[in-house]
Amino acid sequence: MADVNPIEVQKALKGAEYPASRDDLVKLAKKNGAGEEITQELTTSSKDRFDGPDDVQRTVFGKG
Repeated sequence: MADVNPIEVQKALKGAEYPASRDDLVKLAKKNGAGEEITQELTTSSKDRFDGPDDVQRTVFGKG
């Protein structure tokens, strides 16, 4: 996760409608031009569903 930062994750998920599934967020990130690092972090996240941007940040960055 060395090259992933919270601002880039939020940019990658611009336009997301929550709650959202992990698969929906990965598809959106790819559509928004996210790098491989971000899509990989989302793909391998421990959750299948996210309630909002803060939920994504906590899961991806291990703070919750």
